[in-house]
Amino acid sequence: MSAVLGVSVGAGTVRLARPQHGGPHGFVPPYSFELHTISMPEHQAEESAADTIAATLAAAPEVAATTVTFRSEPQARAIRAAMARRQLTNYQLVPEAVAAVHFAHATTDMREVSTLAVYDLGSSGLTVSVVNARTSDVYQCERISDISGDYLDSLIREQQIASGRIAHPADPVGLAELDALCRAAKEQLSSTNAVALPSEQGLVLLTQENFEALMMLAIESSARMTRDVIIRAQHPVQAIMVIGGGARIPLIARVLERTIGVPVIVPAEPETALARGAALLARPAQVQQAPASPAPAPMTESDDATPAWLTAPARRRRPLSALTSRNGNNRRELNAAVLTVSSLVVVAAIGLGLGYGPEVLERGNSSDGSQAVPESTAPRPTLAGPSSAAAPTTDAVHATVAAPPVTRQDSQPTTSTPPPQGPNTITVVPGLPPIIVPTIPPVVLPGFPPAGQ
Repeated sequence: MSAVLGVSVGAGTVRLARPQHGGPHGFVPPYSFELHTISMPEHQAEESAADTIAATLAAAPEVAATTVTFRSEPQARAIRAAMARRQLTNYQLVPEAVAAVHFAHATTDMREVSTLAVYDLGSSGLTVSVVNARTSDVYQCERISDISGDYLDSLIREQQIASGRIAHPADPVGLAELDALCRAAKEQLSSTNAVALPSEQGLVLLTQENFEALMMLAIESSARMTRDVIIRAQHPVQAIMVIGGGARIPLIARVLERTIGVPVIVPAEPETALARGAALLARPAQVQQAPASPAPAPMTESDDATPAWLTAPARRRRPLSALTSRNGNNRRELNAAVLTVSSLVVVAAIGLGLGYGPEVLERGNSSDGSQAVPESTAPRPTLAGPSSAAAPTTDAVHATVAAPPVTRQDSQPTTSTPPPQGPNTITVVPGLPPIIVPTIPPVVLPGFPPAGQ
């Protein structure tokens, strides 16, 4: 099984977490990890983190994915630059709040939590984030450096020096040693009621009651800041998760719950929650290989009889440009057809105006479906031979061919006499069938002579 690596980059500490995939019973819960903590100078955190990741990947080639958390966008750019200088590309960066929410889902029942506030108290500052617990969207994220783990350590140091039991260190090295001793006393007070730690400058002596009184103002200020961030996020939270080294102080959870009024979640080993959440987010890249195409089968006689439409490849969907071009061709073809029909209509109208209408109607309107032979049809030439002698002929055809058209040559124009008046009058309009108009007899009124007299 491919291993993954989660990394959190703090101000002066880099933490690595690798999920354990084995155990005495063959399995380990998803929140059991192999943890490593590396301290380094604060101004070299990103470079030291890149060196640590490179060394870990070189020693453990089975690690297939790495996830690194970042606090802000400037820190993310610094991590990317440090990783690029070491030619490391197989990793992903995620915000610290997203890794914290993912770790909360793995270790806590989050079914009733839709929005989570993350209170991260580290050595260099306090970061408060409001995150959607279901989509990991970060609604609000703010950070201050006035309240931090180092500031709480300095409160203990100054209180011990003021008590007269501890002499003020004469050099920076002695001051750093005293700060480390005060930090150890703070961590021990999370599980004991009093501590007494000797040092070269004297005895560090502190009780739980004195410690809480010393920390109360700073922690209450951090709780008010958390409440303000939640208000600015405009999303009510259902729980607060406290992580970081400062989360070991029991007073913080009590003050947050009393100030905000929601449950407070404090995981075990809260300082490694981000690294463990990053490891849970790491996923090995799934490389999908295209299936090999099978070799073509030999052709048989039945393949020859296969229709072409069964073996033709599926038609590909035409792009939008091709559809537009085809629609344009259809419009041009439709315009050409309309122009052709209009031309035919104009030609027909001209023909009707010149007097060809009766002849066209007489030829086309055949009631019995028989084909009439026009009088002006010229005799078809025949080939000499026995086939022409045996061709059947009719008298009507011979008569039509033998009789030339008769043309009248009158010296004087003749006047047409109107048809006699009858019950009806037949009117002929060029281009239309004969029209029968009934004749109305003249009406003679008394006292008026008849017409024509």
